[in-house]
Amino acid sequence: MPQESFHGPAGPRPHRVAVLVDENTNPFELGCATELFGLPRPELGRELYEFALCSPGDRSVMRGRFFTLTEAAGLEAAEAADTLVVPSRPDVDRPRHPAVLDAIRRAHRRGARLVSFCTGAFALAEAGVLDGRRATTHWQCAQLLRSHYPAVRVEPDVLFVDDGSILTSAGSAAALDLGLHIIRRDHGAETANTISRRLVFPAHRDGGQKQFIERPMPDLPDESLAPLLTWAQERLDSPLTVADLAAEAAVSTTTLHRRFRAQLGTTPLGWLTAQRVTLARRLLERGDTRIDAIARHSGLGTPANLRTLLRRETGLTPSAYRQRFGPEPHVTTGLSPATS
Repeated sequence: MPQESFHGPAGPRPHRVAVLVDENTNPFELGCATELFGLPRPELGRELYEFALCSPGDRSVMRGRFFTLTEAAGLEAAEAADTLVVPSRPDVDRPRHPAVLDAIRRAHRRGARLVSFCTGAFALAEAGVLDGRRATTHWQCAQLLRSHYPAVRVEPDVLFVDDGSILTSAGSAAALDLGLHIIRRDHGAETANTISRRLVFPAHRDGGQKQFIERPMPDLPDESLAPLLTWAQERLDSPLTVADLAAEAAVSTTTLHRRFRAQLGTTPLGWLTAQRVTLARRLLERGDTRIDAIARHSGLGTPANLRTLLRRETGLTPSAYRQRFGPEPHVTTGLSPATS
């Protein structure tokens, strides 16, 4: 379902992101949150977020006791956050700090956006904010989350779940997928693509992609879809069909559907349409090219088709999307269907 951007880039101040750090927090997901939301982006020429690490105590020992976090803000930083991020902890059976759970509940009551990475979903569930909501976590812990918190609608094999004001990701690198999705929601597809390039991280992994490939790739190296995805992304303005993709991959359409389902959790047509909508979003953000030209250059064909698919994805019409995420009115850029 399309979700309206919870907090857009416009406003008197940058969107505030706070990360809750507790004892035994996993450094990787903490690093992902810092990389995504905490670092300056000189290539963009503007500040996207205000960022803070906050903790219930003066010292938080990270997982494995590799280092100790000191001088983080207190939980008052969580009270001022527009988005509150909960990284993972490996000890999912151990209750969270009561002050952390209270901070999550208060943020939820006042309408802040809640984000969990990996097993951070257990903290959200323990706080009671996931009851009746869709959520995911690391695939190894999905059944445990379902058994401990039966009121949560666990989706066990996706990269992330966007349930509006609460977003949850699967394990480890899926934190980057979810973070880029959030940036895309807040600041548009072009900004998210710029950041993904800086991260040297693929921008085409959406939430519905499976957490892991069903068959080990070393045994079947020729089944990787990566070369085909790159080939198709460079030709989105062409009238590609599923048959064209199958021909390029030198397989039948049936085999191609099987590989897309196994590796991406979607169909070839679904993936191709999503890539074209993303390209259309980027073109809308770049300037004032006519809607019919954007529909044609993104491979969506007609303005009506562009309008329908963009509204389904973002809840906005092309004009409203461009007004929200496009450049200043005096800025005009050429149309270039680059699809890195």
